[in-house]
Amino acid sequence: MKRINWTASAQALLNPLIAVLLGLLVGAIAIWAVGGSVITTYVEMWNGAFGSFYFTTSTLTRATPIILAALGVSLAFRAGFFNLGAEGQMIFGALAAAIAALYVPGPGIVKIISAMIAGMLAGGLWSALAGWLDTRFRMNLLITTLLLNYIAVLFAGYMVSFPLKEKAGSGGAQTAMIDNSAWLPKLFSGMTLHAGFIIAALATILLALFFRYTTKGYEIRMLGSNPLFAAFGGVRRGKLMLLSMMLSGALAGLAGTFEVLGTQYRYIDNMLSAPGYAWSAIMATLLASSNPIGAAFAAVLLAALQTGGMGVERNTEVPLEISSVIQASLILFVSARITISLIKRKKARAVDGSHS
Repeated sequence: MKRINWTASAQALLNPLIAVLLGLLVGAIAIWAVGGSVITTYVEMWNGAFGSFYFTTSTLTRATPIILAALGVSLAFRAGFFNLGAEGQMIFGALAAAIAALYVPGPGIVKIISAMIAGMLAGGLWSALAGWLDTRFRMNLLITTLLLNYIAVLFAGYMVSFPLKEKAGSGGAQTAMIDNSAWLPKLFSGMTLHAGFIIAALATILLALFFRYTTKGYEIRMLGSNPLFAAFGGVRRGKLMLLSMMLSGALAGLAGTFEVLGTQYRYIDNMLSAPGYAWSAIMATLLASSNPIGAAFAAVLLAALQTGGMGVERNTEVPLEISSVIQASLILFVSARITISLIKRKKARAVDGSHS
């Protein structure tokens, strides 16, 4: 059995924390620039995210879809495939889950299981479509996954505005509410945190174990780190791409499913696009260098920034956008780290080439 590399594991957890601390430093400069109190603002941000049991559970509720989507993105990134389509995969997963929960007959548990399967299949197949376009027609994966997001947003918006639109009620672009027997159980009475968080935590552990202890997980890591060596080792890129993209999309689809079953209890137009869950998931993945445990940890930190920002706006004169400033700083730091890493690799290859 392989020994766990504790140094690498600790590094995966420290990377997002260090980046967030640097982001908070930039945020402090921005708060000072607008005339706010840095200490008071950050105290209110902490209180808004973790200041009470209620706020803590609210932060974890917001983190749940980000964790699952980040796990999906991490899986694709580890295989060397840049899947930027998590938003579309979440949307199709949520829409399919709502349809299954509304129309599959049977008791609540049957509806929940059917919705989860439908959501994972919809997200997985939508992601696999981008992988197939790459393997069949050599279409750039970055572009296809990004553009497929727009198709998903517009298609889902049409579906809930016309054929699936709620017949009565507010008349908004949304489906009817699912039966309460199909709602995910709450972990604590009176709180928003639902059973989806437990599944997200288990999925994090299982994905980490999958990468470390399974043959397919090793092939995915090998393909992502050294495609040429993987090809010599007999790894078939096309099949592994379709598998990786399918699993990646399935996790994103499950994230959308839990928003329907555990939070909104229906599909509402823009319910996943407006909060920016998918882009937060991509940021969490980059912060953690695609490590599943690190990505989950980073997802909670990003969710805390968002819920804490709401507390800042409620209780201080500092605007909510301060959390956006911090997140923008995180993107800059991550981009700088990736750029430096690429420059180092190019220099190393140039040195090896000159020696040969």
